[in-house]
Amino acid sequence: MHSDPESSERPARSDGRCRSPAIHHDSQQRTAQISLEEKAEAVRDACKWKDIAKLRSLAESTGGFLTDELRRSAWPLLLGLSPDLMNDGVDTSFDAQEAVADWEQLEPHRDEDQVQLDVNRSFIYYPNDKSEAQLNKCKSELLVLIVEVLRRHPYLCYFQGFHDICQVFLLVLQPGWRARVVARLSVLRIRDFMLPSLGPTTAQLRLLPDLLAKADSELRKHIATIEPFYALAGTLTMYAHNIEAYGDIARLFDVFLAREAVFPIYVFAQIVMSRRSEILDVEEPDMLQVMLAKVPPNMDLDSLITNAASLFDQFPPESLPSWRRISKSSTLKTARHIETCANQTLDDGRAFFEQQAKEVRWVETRDRISMAVWRYRRPIRAIGMTTAVAAIAFYLRRNPSAIHYVTSLFSTLSKA
Repeated sequence: MHSDPESSERPARSDGRCRSPAIHHDSQQRTAQISLEEKAEAVRDACKWKDIAKLRSLAESTGGFLTDELRRSAWPLLLGLSPDLMNDGVDTSFDAQEAVADWEQLEPHRDEDQVQLDVNRSFIYYPNDKSEAQLNKCKSELLVLIVEVLRRHPYLCYFQGFHDICQVFLLVLQPGWRARVVARLSVLRIRDFMLPSLGPTTAQLRLLPDLLAKADSELRKHIATIEPFYALAGTLTMYAHNIEAYGDIARLFDVFLAREAVFPIYVFAQIVMSRRSEILDVEEPDMLQVMLAKVPPNMDLDSLITNAASLFDQFPPESLPSWRRISKSSTLKTARHIETCANQTLDDGRAFFEQQAKEVRWVETRDRISMAVWRYRRPIRAIGMTTAVAAIAFYLRRNPSAIHYVTSLFSTLSKA
């Protein structure tokens, strides 16, 4: 894979702070130094004027934002944190819960034990220029980052792989920015993955077969029996679980933060299509599952991003059949336009979360009704299956706590 051209502007540090690994130039990158300097200036200018559209264009172009120094300005801005509102690394535009200075005094989050287990397994591939003591410090900082975000926003549900995302932000950002940026990412951009059910995540994955059917019907037909869960690790973690080179994952984050929340689905579709011949040669379903789940190394990331963007333009999400089944409160729709998302507050995100969680509970209740109706289908035939389900569903939507009484009723009828 192409490493991002991180310059030698990052000096060696003696304070032990966990920072991103140094990335070395090759001769081609040195030859292109003038154009890189021009692009770097363009990124600085876009950040100065808070030009989100320009940042999006720069993120999609060769090399993305180029260096971590530039990312430290661009990433917070793309997530709606203005440098004008920062004072010594502390954002002054947060809600009452954020106003609690000492997050350690907040109630422990229910998922903290799992967080600790995952943090213990972090920083496997990068940074690779740190001592064991320095890596342990990185892990300590990562644990603090994740736990702070979860305690300040206790309604969020931690998922395995969230630590992969957070370690990238930890390596790029200054300490004062980390929790603020990750909080906005969590609440406004990847909120669907932090709901108490996998339902919304699964709904996102259903877009992938639709997209492949439109872009390459032969390939889609060949893998039609394979459920799209092969894309789960990639899309769930913004590919941080799949990509082993720091420069590559930082470069991908540039475009993911600058694009719509659905864009990682388009990237995965493009990865699958780029392996078309290889996939068509395999017939065994189990082998196909393994092959589809693997994100290949040494990809040309710039070409991948360009092609995924073209795929998006050709087949926008609204053209995909499964888009209609995506909740209006899903991040795919509330973050459909980055400028809109950047202006949303954490309170907005929580409201979307609560609405979608309510929808998830309703779907689960409906499924339980369907199971109950099927189980006690004989007595129901007398009143008509469709009519019964519709009536019961309407009643339970207004009185969800009555599910147990309905089940008991069916049980009584079945014994009659």
